Amino acid sequence: MKRSFLIKPILDEVYPVIDYGKGVYLFDKDGKKYLDAASGAVTANIGHGVTEIIEAMNEQAKKVSFVYRSQFTSETAEKLAEKIAKLTPGDLNWSFFVNSGSEATETAMKIAIQYWQEKGIYTKTKVLSRWVSYHGITLGALSMSGHTLRRERFVPLLEDFPVVNPPYCYRCPYNLEAPACHYACALELETAIHRIGANKIAAFIAEPIIGAAGGAIAPPDDYFKVVKNICETHDILFIADEVMTGSGRTGTMLASEHWGITPDIVTLGKGMGAGYTAIAAAVASEKVMEPILAGSKSVMSGHTLSANPQSCAIALAVLEYLENKKIMSEVESKGDYLKGLLEKLKEPFFFIGDVRGKGLMLGIEFVADRLTKTPFPRTAMITEKIVTLAKEKGLIVYPAGAGMDGVNGDSIIIAPPLTITKKEIDELIVLLNVTLTSFANDLEWIAGESNE
Repeated sequence: MKRSFLIKPILDEVYPVIDYGKGVYLFDKDGKKYLDAASGAVTANIGHGVTEIIEAMNEQAKKVSFVYRSQFTSETAEKLAEKIAKLTPGDLNWSFFVNSGSEATETAMKIAIQYWQEKGIYTKTKVLSRWVSYHGITLGALSMSGHTLRRERFVPLLEDFPVVNPPYCYRCPYNLEAPACHYACALELETAIHRIGANKIAAFIAEPIIGAAGGAIAPPDDYFKVVKNICETHDILFIADEVMTGSGRTGTMLASEHWGITPDIVTLGKGMGAGYTAIAAAVASEKVMEPILAGSKSVMSGHTLSANPQSCAIALAVLEYLENKKIMSEVESKGDYLKGLLEKLKEPFFFIGDVRGKGLMLGIEFVADRLTKTPFPRTAMITEKIVTLAKEKGLIVYPAGAGMDGVNGDSIIIAPPLTITKKEIDELIVLLNVTLTSFANDLEWIAGESNE
């Protein structure tokens, strides 16, 4: 085989060469068909090969694809910012466009720190976060991330921002149930603030639904109201990392809307460009921008390709497509239907411990013992085996972490394009059933070998 010069996730692995995509399906060069039940990386929110988006790409390319944001603005960037202001709740009106979710969360962190500086407060420089979280791979974003496995190589370079437990009800560290627990995991934030000092803390960042680090962990009902109240009481900004959950993934523009809160800053990405372009955003409220506008008048961040007209035109077309086709209005019912079918898989497959999530961002956690919730050992590589088996069967699912320690635990995310039909959901379940049956057979074989 001809050698590759491309640095792929696993350097010596042979990956199928993709040829094209249409709707919820991908096709490789050998003609094999895959149902994309992960939207790639929870990204392809409107599916593949959408004509309207391709046309918008072509139209903008005929005009101009790049201008530098320090020299020009563009009609598409202005319209995209206006569209996001319209679609997001409250006064989240100011968009800073970047190229990836990692850049968006890092920009949000910088804006939060600058907000306090512009108000004459220079001690507020820390950003608190949760364990079992992921906010990106750049050093600032990784510092905010509580993803143990992704942090470990770079710990000497990182800040110690993760300080509290996540709202992981399946593995509650207090062995309690909401709401009787009085949201003890949320109250940990107040304890951390007292220990560190509110005068040193600029912001608290959290994913409304935990993605890569936890496999679609959704909080109990009033968790975020408690968190937001703690932040407001101690004069700390709240940043919602909606890179994975935003742009309709759960049925509303922002997942945080489900819990009746409006962040001070929100980050968008992935579904914002739906995989048709590299674009993300840090979206700040009027409150946050007011002292900056009255002071330096400049947010200290930026990238060469920030707010380029080509990407902005594509993202605008994606959001207009979501609106015009009323796609978000159907997400909740599709999600309920899919979640119900996933729940039914618990009966035949003893190793399914938990099915969770919201809308079309759902997760399955795998355990060695459902009664005790004992995870498989990390060395067993359960998530990797299930993801590989699924791919062999023509199903793409997204690998995620699990477990309170962030090391021992296995889960996958099921997050198909929001445009998936009921018939395609049924097909997804058939393929997943075949995958899990094959995995169960492998487990029996391994158990038989160890008993001989």
